[in-house]
Amino acid sequence: MTVPFQQLFYPFRSAETAQKLLRVSYQQHKIEAVEQQSYNNAYSFIYYIEHGLTYLQQASNTPTAIKPVLLFYGTIQLIKACLLTVDPLYPESTSVLAHGVSARKRKKQNYEFIHDEVKIQKNGLFSHFSDKMFHVKQTEGTKFTMKHLLFAIPELKKTIHITKNINPFYPVGNSQNEQAIIPHSILDDYKMTESRFIQYFLNNTACLHEETNKKGIIFNGLKNNDSLSFSPLLYDHYSNMIFIPRKKEGLTYFPELMVHYLLLYNLSMICRYETEWWCELLHTYQSSDLTLILEFLDIAASKIPYYIHTYLLKAFQMSAE
Repeated sequence: MTVPFQQLFYPFRSAETAQKLLRVSYQQHKIEAVEQQSYNNAYSFIYYIEHGLTYLQQASNTPTAIKPVLLFYGTIQLIKACLLTVDPLYPESTSVLAHGVSARKRKKQNYEFIHDEVKIQKNGLFSHFSDKMFHVKQTEGTKFTMKHLLFAIPELKKTIHITKNINPFYPVGNSQNEQAIIPHSILDDYKMTESRFIQYFLNNTACLHEETNKKGIIFNGLKNNDSLSFSPLLYDHYSNMIFIPRKKEGLTYFPELMVHYLLLYNLSMICRYETEWWCELLHTYQSSDLTLILEFLDIAASKIPYYIHTYLLKAFQMSAE
């Protein structure tokens, strides 16, 4: 049975516990003045969580027209709580307060959401939490299309198949198991020899090559990952299955929480500043992008608190009972 997301955060909502857990994290990261820093940040940590959960709770009861805004700002607040576990001085400067992403100011004629894109800025929250939380350095000016980002969320596989006539993923294993079994057909998709693919996969994952047989190319070490760090493999929260994109260009080399941030940023900007297009999309049902957007919003509402909770448990070296 799925635990309501509010219950996941009960352990982190007392000052005594928050201070103790921040102290553990600061010690692990060899941060100076551990006692003072954990004391100073305990209430900020709790308030970020409380504020973020309030946004998410309201998003679950609000019309779709404004849901992206609530989900986006709820995600921001929860990310700030995570940042405090590794960056006790956050926000140390105003440069980290901006969103860190930009979108097209004016939509082109015959605009389609799936072909829209966002661009990474030099400074701001996105680059800051990418670096501090996941040790991923962002390159200023890098662009991501909505199609690339949506195709990094495996829970969308059925809707993508129905609406776009594409099967974007191969199932490769279960997150509770040790092995990932990559089908031989991926060699044609990636235009690689078997030996080249094995080396490529080893260079980009924490897995080890086990063997190759008629089932596929088998790797061990899948279970050593947590759901935040399967990338470039993709984690389906509903089925606990792991997938790999069928196309090499579909690989995303950073945690899925960052994918959700970028998608929600763009959707929140659209529903605030492209109101006419947004309302027409919601009420005319003309575009197949609508089904992807609606399902993504439901997935994000479930998956974001799960990923935040997973990060906090990992940060404090705790295990879910």
